[in-house]
Amino acid sequence: MADDERGSEESRPVTSSLTDQTNSVILGKDGKPCRACSSSAAFSSWASKAKKTSKIPNNSVTTSSSTLSSRDCPPDVEALGRASWTLLHSITASYPVNPSSSQKTEVIQFLKLFAKLYPCWVCATDFDAYIEKKHIRADSRDELGFWMCEAHNSVNKKLGKNIFDCQKWEERWRTGWKDGSCD
Repeated sequence: MADDERGSEESRPVTSSLTDQTNSVILGKDGKPCRACSSSAAFSSWASKAKKTSKIPNNSVTTSSSTLSSRDCPPDVEALGRASWTLLHSITASYPVNPSSSQKTEVIQFLKLFAKLYPCWVCATDFDAYIEKKHIRADSRDELGFWMCEAHNSVNKKLGKNIFDCQKWEERWRTGWKDGSCD
């Protein structure tokens, strides 16, 4: 999805950083709340306020919320992020030690498309900017692993999360911890 399809920068709500995602509902280009860009807490808070102002009678709702779990709902920004990083690190872990020219091209194309298509436009814009600034290094599994870890740490830093020791990326995502806890 190209930037022009997402809407211009001027039509998007302005956020100062990725940390805004945990505190407020982020709007999509259509002006409606974006579940994939907002935390479940922020979205739930917004939804409860919206229900209070809605003119739809409560008895018109046919699905009981007690029969559905949060796993049956669209992912919020945190769940989407965790799943996405797991996928990206797993792809990296299975990347060849000595990739062919076409494998290098394919993984770079994939990551660039991933940044363009990511459901949370704030995250997508941020990842796309990271790729532009810190070009994808894909000459080997180890090189891609370090690049991916650095990209993930860039997001972690913005969100105030712990920084991961990139020397341990392969142990975390490919071989399992040396203490045998993954065996």
